[in-house]
Amino acid sequence: MPTPANCRFSETHEWFRPEPDGTVTMGITQHAADALTDITFVQMKPAGSAVSAGGSVGEVESVKTSSEIYVPVGATVAAVNDAAHKDPSLLNSDPYGKGWLVRLSGCDLSKASGLMDAAEYDRANGH
Repeated sequence: MPTPANCRFSETHEWFRPEPDGTVTMGITQHAADALTDITFVQMKPAGSAVSAGGSVGEVESVKTSSEIYVPVGATVAAVNDAAHKDPSLLNSDPYGKGWLVRLSGCDLSKASGLMDAAEYDRANGH
C-alpha cells in the first residue's frame, strides 16, 4: 500500500491527516501494522478526552507486543473509530482508511516538530 501524500508521519509510526472540517484523523502506518503483524486489540481514550503534546490517545495490541499511540501536539479526542475497536484487523488491512483510530480537534500540526511528509517517512523506513 503506498504511503499517502496527504498525511504527515511521526517517528513512532502514527499518521495524521487534516480534514476539511478542521479535525485531524490519525492512525498507525502500514509500516507499524506490518511490524506488529496480527493486531488483536484496540483501546482509545473516549471522545472528549484531552491529550497533551506527547501524550497517548490509546493502545494497540498484537500477538507480538502492545504499543501506545501518541499525539505530537495537544488535542481533544473528537471521535473514536468504533469499527477498529470491534475489528482490530482493519488496522492491518486498511490502516489509512477504515483502520483509522481517532479524530482530533484543536490539533495544530503546524506546531508539531519532527513530522515527516510521505517521501521523508518512506526514506526513514527504507522504502
